[in-house]
Amino acid sequence: MAILPITVYGDKILKQKTQPVRAVTDDLIVQIKNMLETMKNARGVGLAANQVGINNSVFIVDLKGVEGYEKFKPVVFINPEILLYSDEKVVIEEGCLSLPNLRADVERPEKIKVRYLNTDEEEVEIEADDFFARVILHEYDHLIGKMIPDRVSEEIKSRLQDELKLIKSREVEIDYPITRL
Repeated sequence: MAILPITVYGDKILKQKTQPVRAVTDDLIVQIKNMLETMKNARGVGLAANQVGINNSVFIVDLKGVEGYEKFKPVVFINPEILLYSDEKVVIEEGCLSLPNLRADVERPEKIKVRYLNTDEEEVEIEADDFFARVILHEYDHLIGKMIPDRVSEEIKSRLQDELKLIKSREVEIDYPITRL
């Protein structure tokens, strides 16, 4: 397995909608294993394929390092589709491996229902709430070309501009590999 450099704010692939996966191939399984290794190395809880430069509609979630989720097993979401969003919204501070050191309050639905393929190409539907739902929605956003700055008010986005410029120019101190200019 390999630790891949993470794409960061300003990398064009993060603003593009990803392409659906047509089949689960050996190459895709290797990519997913590399994504898991990369996410663990960066101490993340989720990672989308385009965050490592791969234009596939895939993301992974692993919450076992989070209090209350110790028995969680990693989940691979292939070609996910959000079917339902709850009317109840919750605002919580979020971070992102593609936005090193940046944190911002983001409003998201408290509960969702999502359909996806697993690595056996079986269709799965699950309901998720609380932190699990938030991570799914955050990673799903990556697949549709959205990031935290796209989900906050103009006032908050304005306050983030200096940090965003530093990230875009790679002038951030971070202990995991990121893409180069």
